[in-house]
Amino acid sequence: MRPEFLIDKPHFDAASGTARFSYGLDGRRFTETLQFPPGWEGRILGTDVFDKLLDLAAMVLGVSYYKLQAPFVIAAPDIALRDAEKAFVLDVYENGMGEFFARNDLKRFGRLSIETPVDARPSLPAPVLRGRTLLPIGGGKDSLVSVQLLEAAGVQFTPFAVNPRGPILSSIGEIGREPLYVTRTLDPEMLRLGKEPGYYNGHVPMTAINSLIAALCALLYSYDRIVLSNERSASEGNVSYDGREVNHQYSKSLAFEALLADTLAGATGGALGYFSLLRPFSEAKIARLFARQTRFDHVFSSCNRNFRYDGHTGPLWCGECPKCHFVFLILAPEMEKARLVSIFGRNLLAIIENEASFRELTGLAGQKPWECVGEILEAAACLYALTERPEWAEDAIVARLKGDLVTQYGSGRLVAALEDLMADDDHHRIPPDIAERVMNHAV
Repeated sequence: MRPEFLIDKPHFDAASGTARFSYGLDGRRFTETLQFPPGWEGRILGTDVFDKLLDLAAMVLGVSYYKLQAPFVIAAPDIALRDAEKAFVLDVYENGMGEFFARNDLKRFGRLSIETPVDARPSLPAPVLRGRTLLPIGGGKDSLVSVQLLEAAGVQFTPFAVNPRGPILSSIGEIGREPLYVTRTLDPEMLRLGKEPGYYNGHVPMTAINSLIAALCALLYSYDRIVLSNERSASEGNVSYDGREVNHQYSKSLAFEALLADTLAGATGGALGYFSLLRPFSEAKIARLFARQTRFDHVFSSCNRNFRYDGHTGPLWCGECPKCHFVFLILAPEMEKARLVSIFGRNLLAIIENEASFRELTGLAGQKPWECVGEILEAAACLYALTERPEWAEDAIVARLKGDLVTQYGSGRLVAALEDLMADDDHHRIPPDIAERVMNHAV
């Protein structure tokens, strides 16, 4: 019998507001649930469009269970997909799991098969959705810049999160709008096996997962657009493996955004939009926009080390991981030093033990870290900018890396790079009406 990952037909229980997703792998069965809050519009339940999105969610959420053994065959005998939908699912399981494959040395690219019946139905009728925005909040600076821009433009939105905790809760509390929360409960046996010998563990495309959950919410509670907060540097990869570029942030990339947007549009008759509001901007530009306001200074965090599936286990910033170091670095040229140090609790550029991490971030040593950090040249340009500022120039990391930055890149290239980072990119999928209302507030 060939090894395969089995995806069952999902089920939504209207009485409890619970969606159930079941999977099979190596004779084991797994079930996870999504608990939706009261208030959904009952007219959408049982429609072809809702069932289609529920099926697509089942396929995408399955990556958390697939990774235990990563077989070559993904089978869903009771879920019918169009060719384009099957291509989307394959992309999630290949490129979306690229880091997982690379770090576990599993050669799967171009070798996986998605086995489902063919959905030969014509286009599904478009549901009538209200002109409202669902805005996922991750607790970091990016989604909070989206908040600032939407507020300034007068665009109404609802904060959204899956399993909110830590800085997500504190950030949404500061936003002051009624949020929409979904509780995702993973199968405990999967979590246990992921720690056992003989099973794999690693990174899964969380943005893809949360986006499909958001899409279900958009139908259930009537929102016609989901607005992400992914910047342009998310499209830069980390390493080459098995003949492909592997990107830790693949499900935040422009390529995936386009693929998922087209998939959602096709599944809903064009009723549901999906795009990133921050795609034209670099991380450095987003840092500049974030620094304009102080209200989120002590509630936000982009540190992943202290925030896990099972809850908040530490302070907002660990101060030791590449994500902490990168965010500190790009905010430093945009904030007064005392303000930034008060946010992080210490000056991360004055701690000599952080040197190796900053060398990786700036491309002076090793590969780009497996984290949601910006482009290598971007980090190098920001660090070089600090060498010209008296309040930062003597800090240990800044002083020690200055010469190597100039040797590797040249001062002219670094200065030009920082200027380019403040210019907006035309490669984005923001609808013209939204772009016109929002972009004037991002100058």
